[in-house]
Amino acid sequence: MLKELKREAYEANVALPRHGLINLTFGNASAIDRGKGVFAIKPSGVDYATLTADDMVLVDLEGKRVEGKLNPSSDTPTHRRLFIAFSAIGGVVHTHSSHATAFAQAGRPIPNFGTTHADYFKDEVPVTRKMTAAEIASAYEWETGTVIVERLQGIDPADCPAVLVNRHAPFTWGPNVAKAVETAVALECVAHMALMSLQLAPDLKPIETALRDKHFKRKHGPNAYYGQTKKG
Repeated sequence: MLKELKREAYEANVALPRHGLINLTFGNASAIDRGKGVFAIKPSGVDYATLTADDMVLVDLEGKRVEGKLNPSSDTPTHRRLFIAFSAIGGVVHTHSSHATAFAQAGRPIPNFGTTHADYFKDEVPVTRKMTAAEIASAYEWETGTVIVERLQGIDPADCPAVLVNRHAPFTWGPNVAKAVETAVALECVAHMALMSLQLAPDLKPIETALRDKHFKRKHGPNAYYGQTKKG
């Protein structure tokens, strides 16, 4: 089972540069086995072109490395913080994709301007507050997760499977790591569209509520009907 977990994490990580979400070694993906309380994550600083499934590092929810010869990603504490806070998620992705990161660096949420955005995110993609000097100087990566969790207070992580970390970059998540990758792709797409929409119409207002809800609910929730019906 842990071999399969490492394979899932590997497939997610190598998908990131394939989708144009990664430059150099910026970013990582992780997948968790909730039953065992262990997650697999990319090793720190390893080039995607040379990465293998065996390189994935296994870490438990206490932060202890349980398998792997390489050091886990420096962002491992952020992933761990999110896995602990959001019990329904099965995977986390972090990228520095250009357009989503531009909104993060500007400290601006990504507004919901249209149906493409509403297919994945019910409302705007939120941005965290700036981290304090004390947070940065202490357990920086863990505190990065903490400001994400703080920003998501009162919001269902399933309705908003992404956040922008102020001055930093985006994180996405999902019921599994493959879905978290898909959400990262969608996030970059809607960030690019939002930026172009603001260039065309600087005073553009968010999408109308009825249209937003229609698109979100046809893909999410008990009455979703998008896609093929699952056969028993």
